[in-house]
Amino acid sequence: MASPSTRGQRRTATLLLSPFFVLFSVVTLAPLLYAAWLSLFTTRTSGLGFGGTQSVFSGLGNYAKALGDPQFLDGFLVVAAYCALYIPVMIGGALALALLLDTGLAKARRFFQLALFLPHAVPGLIAALIWVYLYTPGLSPVIDLLKSGGIDISFLSADNAVFSAANIAVWEWMGYNMVIFYAALQAVPRETLDAAKVDGAGALRTALSIKVPMIRPSIALAVLFTVIGSIQLFTEPKVIYSASSAIGSTWTPNMYVQTAAFQNNDFGLAAAASLLIAVFAAVLSFVVTRISRRGSKP
Repeated sequence: MASPSTRGQRRTATLLLSPFFVLFSVVTLAPLLYAAWLSLFTTRTSGLGFGGTQSVFSGLGNYAKALGDPQFLDGFLVVAAYCALYIPVMIGGALALALLLDTGLAKARRFFQLALFLPHAVPGLIAALIWVYLYTPGLSPVIDLLKSGGIDISFLSADNAVFSAANIAVWEWMGYNMVIFYAALQAVPRETLDAAKVDGAGALRTALSIKVPMIRPSIALAVLFTVIGSIQLFTEPKVIYSASSAIGSTWTPNMYVQTAAFQNNDFGLAAAASLLIAVFAAVLSFVVTRISRRGSKP
């Protein structure tokens, strides 16, 4: 039988944790359950279209429809190309900047940390609008400068859309991850770095052989969050699509969901596609986590 003090601790823990579980249930579990329920129905028009619409149970029909739609599947190929370009550049650039700021030669560290972090403070929609302005011919000083040098490139074309979207994301998130890596580098024991210097290791050897391995958990976590965020790619291509319809309204999986829900009024298909994206993100997160753990083993 539990003692009075133990029961009091349990009541206190329950009282403190209750707000979290209530919010988690309302904000996360309830929408997921509703989306799962909604995905099992489809809207059909009775008669010749004059009898109104009705929701009909379709089982897994919406899931089969989404998985059989080339537009939905092609969106994952776009995301894969986006990840292949965006993640190495952003993570590699953030890590290089953090290592540079951590060196004894770096001056004005506070200023550069703030300057590099500021793009992340800009809302994603505003950042996308800024870059679309810089991508628009006739408005962008960048395009005019490139043309003066004999370089003619259309950033809003379908061929360059992946690069354009990745460039916006790199501008937004590189400084954020740089701050995370720099904070992790501050926890590296200085005695270890001093020992490396005594052994004759240069700055590059110290960075690659000591600093980077010791902050590997932070790098793995940043990669995991970046992968999850990349699967949810929406804001940047949506703004690019608004400026130029070259990429289409179903270019990414999330754009496919929005088009199905708010343009085609097919909420069952949109719910099924959303849950498929969530499952894909969960599986990919599991794979990235397993790879990170395996890589961290000596």
